[in-house]
Amino acid sequence: MAVRQTPSGQEWRRRTPRAALVMWLGWLAATALTVWCWYVMTETTIWAFVYDAPRQAADIGSRMVPPRLAYLPELWRPLWDTINIATLGTAAGVVIATPIAFLAARNTTPSPLLLRPIALFIIVASRSINSLIWALLLVSIVGPGLLAGVIAIALRSIGFVGKLLYEAIEETDAAQIEAIDATGASAPQLLAFGIWPQVAPAFWAIAVFRWDINIRESTVLGLVGAGGIGLQLQNSLNTLAWPQVTVILLLILATVLVSEWISAKVRAAII
Repeated sequence: MAVRQTPSGQEWRRRTPRAALVMWLGWLAATALTVWCWYVMTETTIWAFVYDAPRQAADIGSRMVPPRLAYLPELWRPLWDTINIATLGTAAGVVIATPIAFLAARNTTPSPLLLRPIALFIIVASRSINSLIWALLLVSIVGPGLLAGVIAIALRSIGFVGKLLYEAIEETDAAQIEAIDATGASAPQLLAFGIWPQVAPAFWAIAVFRWDINIRESTVLGLVGAGGIGLQLQNSLNTLAWPQVTVILLLILATVLVSEWISAKVRAAII
């Protein structure tokens, strides 16, 4: 504990004895919790496998090289399906999320006590479940295929788009809306000329950003039967076709990089 003499001759302490005791007890509790969590996580770990992991990784890596480029033509259709899953799912999610966002925003909801809590619940419920879990549920309901992937992406997108959009709506300039309202404008006119021009840039930026995220998420939906290039990846992993896995991973990486570039360009043009 830092102790210094003040000009008046009194001792200055950085912390009082009580504060120092509380701090050290907090550190002790955090250390104990960390040790306990580590014990729980590693209780069933087979350490022989962990020690052997570098050798296994090197062995699989050697099997993945060189990539089987002849397999590339078979991936164009699944890749196109993946892009369609992301695009259609994003479009559906944005369409559904937009009215929900207006119901959730404090300055546009027609019913703060009823409709706003319902809208907020939908947003939270959508964001709480990962798209892979949505796909797993939907494959059991509607069967395997692209439809399950599109719906899964849409359901996941509702919460993301709805939350960011309703926050943008709440941040609109009230003075501009009041000025239009003073002219005798109706509610649709207030929405069209007072609110929408202020949130339109954020709306398009959010939509493009979500599409970029969905491109990445849709690449793995095939692992649970929702179609796309993830299905080819699952098949290659099941058959231990490591050179094909390399080609698929490189193609996914290239697709994500292109989608990131497109998203950045569009957002820069909008904002």
